[in-house]
Amino acid sequence: MTSGKPSPSPALLAAAIRALAMDAVQQANSGHPGMPMGMADIAVALWNRHLRHNPANPQWANRDRFVVSNGHGSMLHYALLHLTGYDLPMSEIKRFRQLHSKTAGHPEVGVTPGVETTTGPLGQGITNAVGMALAEHLLAQTFNRAGHTVVDHRTYVFLGDGCLMEGISHEACSLAGTWGLSKLIAFYDDNGISIDGKVEGWFTDNTPARFRAYGWNVIGDVDGHNVDSVDAAIQLAHTSDKPTLICCKTTIGKGAPTKQGSAKTHGEPLGKEEIAATRAALGWNHEPFTVPDDIYAGWNAKECGGVLESDWNIRFAAYSAAFPSLAAEFKRRMAGDLPANWGDVAAQAIDSAHEKAETLATRKASQGVLNVLGPALPELIGGSADLMGSVFTNWTGSRAATRALLQASPEGESANIINFGVREFAMAAITNGMVLHGGFIPETGTFLTFADYSRNALRMAALMKLRNIFVFTHDSIGVGEDGPTHQPIEHVSSLRLIPNMEVWRPCDTVETAVAWQRAIERRDGPTCLILSRQNSAFQKRNPKAIEAIAWGGYVLADCVNTPRAVILATGTEVEVAMKARDLLAAEGMEVRVVSMPATRVFDQQDVAYQHSVLPIGVPRVAIEAGVSDYWHKYVGAFDSTKGRIVGIDRFGESAPAKDLYAFFGITAEKVVAAVKQVI
Repeated sequence: MTSGKPSPSPALLAAAIRALAMDAVQQANSGHPGMPMGMADIAVALWNRHLRHNPANPQWANRDRFVVSNGHGSMLHYALLHLTGYDLPMSEIKRFRQLHSKTAGHPEVGVTPGVETTTGPLGQGITNAVGMALAEHLLAQTFNRAGHTVVDHRTYVFLGDGCLMEGISHEACSLAGTWGLSKLIAFYDDNGISIDGKVEGWFTDNTPARFRAYGWNVIGDVDGHNVDSVDAAIQLAHTSDKPTLICCKTTIGKGAPTKQGSAKTHGEPLGKEEIAATRAALGWNHEPFTVPDDIYAGWNAKECGGVLESDWNIRFAAYSAAFPSLAAEFKRRMAGDLPANWGDVAAQAIDSAHEKAETLATRKASQGVLNVLGPALPELIGGSADLMGSVFTNWTGSRAATRALLQASPEGESANIINFGVREFAMAAITNGMVLHGGFIPETGTFLTFADYSRNALRMAALMKLRNIFVFTHDSIGVGEDGPTHQPIEHVSSLRLIPNMEVWRPCDTVETAVAWQRAIERRDGPTCLILSRQNSAFQKRNPKAIEAIAWGGYVLADCVNTPRAVILATGTEVEVAMKARDLLAAEGMEVRVVSMPATRVFDQQDVAYQHSVLPIGVPRVAIEAGVSDYWHKYVGAFDSTKGRIVGIDRFGESAPAKDLYAFFGITAEKVVAAVKQVI
């Protein structure tokens, strides 16, 4: 929204976007000019007439959220941010796609002011947006009061054919319709072109009918190059009680005389001759990277944005006076701070697990921890992909996000458990969007083998450094009779390879409680909790060992004398390691058992601590019911004189868990034999 000053024509405002996009891509000799040029008029209608934001404060809590799901068209977003007054100077536009610039090839949250989420992998932007809209809806239910509406904003999304072809868009948009997220508005850039050419050869869906079937409001046949038509569609969308898809017919690369409407504009520079012709066609008689003052004035949103935020601040001050506790809680949650009594609550969960000394499946131990943490953390929101009764990501007193509860909007009551249905990918990406919106710490669960379905959203969570918690249960061949389709083999190790992803595979109730504490306290990235289906024996520890769990790896059981060997284990295999230790002790051989629930966390400790746990010169044996390759760095198993790994380097079998552990040699006897080989 502008300040109301006289503005240049919509055509000239759009021409500024087209010029910046084609110039930046040309200078970088890399990028996608077609989408920014094709959606420029839609952007004028939304950003110049409707979007409520403040360039001076990109983190204003009640701003509208804007997502470019077709993130390859990043220059559209950068042009809009630059023109409307964000801290994105022309020098950064000129450095498009260059090392350490704020204008990366695809938009990156935390890098560019005003970018709400990192996009590029198609379909995830619209799915993040569903999460943002859900977060807004739930926060409004929790905090708004009669006469005091402090949570009230919309989520707008640009998306293209590629987003709609990706299966995740089906998952997410189906849920958005079921939930009735009326403040979610998506603009479909229907240009009929993708990288390989005209999409009519591989994409003939009736998109409007599809979205109507989801329960969306669909506004079709909008001329995407008529700003007034798009404006009218937005106004109509604002009146709907459903999410809205505005289908905009556009021409990719609009304005390029010989290349518009073709795949030639999708992912390559236009070329100097075509750019010169485009300038003439647009009536844009300015040098590259030059924007006249009147165009800047027509786009500038600082004044209007400041007024919008100021008005909201006045409303929030009145809200704070009427409901001081609610206002303080809102600010705390949006800041991502934990409650003042968090330390006591976390300690209670750990102490309770230690005192009860229960032998439980760690998935069940996890629910016990949630029964303590959940009531104390209103920002915690759980969920599962149709497996709540198996993954136990709910807790006593939690409230499910039923369609009736979401659409009734009862004052002061909100859901904190979401049934996502069989939609693992959407579940992960939607909760990423909830974190990005602010006010929530999500924790969602499915079987570990289905982490593959949500893998790219896990990667995006790590890339964006989001505080998202992914619970994966049924973590090994201990799944048993369901067989190799459900028995994860490579999954734990592959998750550990994702940069910035913390992976915890606890061995018992106490380690599970510590893992939860670490996951919730962590603010610079996501966490995977890897939990067992079968029971895992409680391990006795002294207070020092309990404290050391948080360091990722620690001495669980030591020797009187210098150990002859060190056995490393995680999860349910720690019990196997302890049994092997007893067998070796009976033969007069003292060994140390190290539990390493979080390898990345252990790797972050100082070298002195690492060597105190894994002493130099003492041979090592690692045991985990999964692929062995990951453990070479800890045991030196490439050198047969230094270490051994007891693992599984093939797919599983269908049989009871006990039989499988024996068949694959994940036994105390096998570990004893390995230790004897390295001593």
